[in-house]
Amino acid sequence: MSMDKAKAFLPSPHSGSGTGWEPASAPAHEWMTSRGKWDFMAHGVLFLTYNQQGGPRGAGKAESVNWLMIMEQHRLGSGTLLFRQMFSAESLTSPHPGFPELFQTGETYHGSPLVDHQHPHNVFAELSMYYSRPITDKVSWLFYGGPAAEPALGPVAYIHRAPAAELPAAPLGHHLQDSTHTSFGVVTTGIVIDHFKLEGSAFNGREPNEQRWSIQLAALDSWSARLSLAPSPNWTAQYSYGRLEHPEALEPGSERRQTASIEYNRPFNQGNWATSLVWGRKHKDIDGTNQNSYVLESTANFSRRNYAYTRLELVDKDELFPSALLRPSFRIGAYTFGGVRDLIQSHSWQLGLGGDVTFYSKPVALDPIYGNNPVSFRVFLRLRPALNTVAH
Repeated sequence: MSMDKAKAFLPSPHSGSGTGWEPASAPAHEWMTSRGKWDFMAHGVLFLTYNQQGGPRGAGKAESVNWLMIMEQHRLGSGTLLFRQMFSAESLTSPHPGFPELFQTGETYHGSPLVDHQHPHNVFAELSMYYSRPITDKVSWLFYGGPAAEPALGPVAYIHRAPAAELPAAPLGHHLQDSTHTSFGVVTTGIVIDHFKLEGSAFNGREPNEQRWSIQLAALDSWSARLSLAPSPNWTAQYSYGRLEHPEALEPGSERRQTASIEYNRPFNQGNWATSLVWGRKHKDIDGTNQNSYVLESTANFSRRNYAYTRLELVDKDELFPSALLRPSFRIGAYTFGGVRDLIQSHSWQLGLGGDVTFYSKPVALDPIYGNNPVSFRVFLRLRPALNTVAH
């Protein structure tokens, strides 16, 4: 199936996660089929990983990052109706308390803040509906939401970004950029005018709690707005702003979040190059402090079976010592380099063997805790649908 035909399945050729836009030329690993007037698609990934984080605070663990998304689409009047369901078994494949990751923070385990670990995703990561209706040739209206959905805040979520598709780990800046990609209660509406999209959301701003199998509905007390631009099939950009009411279970107060991002994708003979640059800022109302995060991700697929990738981050962290009376912010750098080789490329599946290594920069004040020069690595198998394969 051609890329154009695959992208035509969605309300927009630029559709990414939630209502976010990614380059229309980005590769899509998916199965697609039609039954009567309904179109169906499924995509996802399974990583089987050995993860070794370095230094005194590091840990080693066999684990699995995994998710599966199913979509059903149907014409409704002059518009298009799309249902999405996304599931993850990470609460089973990396329990107690999640994925070891130096300097990562966000959410809780056994009533304490998670530090140096990435939390597993919820079983019900998305349960949503998306309706898009054209008004004129260049203007359309959208409505989106559900009990588990993604508000119009931030870039396309990292697990769906083409530049990050080969990386099993979450960015350290996740909770400053796109952590709202699973929010329990979201309503979004917006308008698309040619290459521009303006949208706004009301949503439940609380982070998911430790009950990974539950849907934790609450009042839609938070809001966001996002302006997106797609000037060509290879480029997208967005700026978004939101206010989140009491997002963290153990921290009082609310926060304001800003994000901006640019994503570029370039297909070429037997390969593809995808790159994104993301900035996220969190302003805590309770103490007036700001935290910034910057991430550059890039993946090159060449000679069809080979992938080389990098993720370069600078992130402000003030949650590394949650029990301390004073919680200073530390500027952390994380620099990941890796690669994958597809061992099997069938009409239905791709099985790849990969690995990466991460180096860090940090203030010298952290050396007694994290060591002078910690180094982390992962080796993994990656299983996913083949590129643009139709399921029968």
